[in-house]
Amino acid sequence: MLNFAALLSYVFVSTFTPGPNNIMSMTNGINFGYKKSFKFVLGATFGMAVIMLLCGYLNLFLFKLLPNIRLFMELFGSVYILYLAVKILKSSSNLNDTNDESMNTFKAGMLMQFMNPKTILYGITVTSIFILPYYKLNIVLFIFSIFLAFIGFLSMSCWTLFGALFQKFLSQYRKPFNVIMALLLIYCAFSVPELKHLFHL
Repeated sequence: MLNFAALLSYVFVSTFTPGPNNIMSMTNGINFGYKKSFKFVLGATFGMAVIMLLCGYLNLFLFKLLPNIRLFMELFGSVYILYLAVKILKSSSNLNDTNDESMNTFKAGMLMQFMNPKTILYGITVTSIFILPYYKLNIVLFIFSIFLAFIGFLSMSCWTLFGALFQKFLSQYRKPFNVIMALLLIYCAFSVPELKHLFHL
């Protein structure tokens, strides 16, 4: 049975912590305001939905082609989650502000998802670990893709709306925030079905 607590923890940490989407959203929000940055957020959300769906079908294809790949994919995903936890512990909240309006468009937001390794690895990880072991119907993959993109939309909207304030908060409380996020990721990594079986958790 799907562990929704682990899924939501992973989705929350992966989506709301600093990354290319959130940093660009914050920067656009600071430089252009929320209204003018909304097109970027919508483009990034649309691109994320497409990436999530493609990742779901890629993993489904691999599972059918090579049934034994499930263990590898889940272990790889767990290692990647642990890697993210380490990166979060070491991360800083420094920004490189930019006033380039060409990066504040629907097209820029959408195309960025296809070059954003965090989004692609996130899609592969979340579908291979939390979704495909339990659900394989087309409609379920579509619903999860929309759900994950919607969470991404909420995250980018928050970073855009409260960019300057959020940046200050992360600067002041960066260490405890990063520790909490890292611990949540470690919990997610050890909630993977195959790992639970291997370690009898």
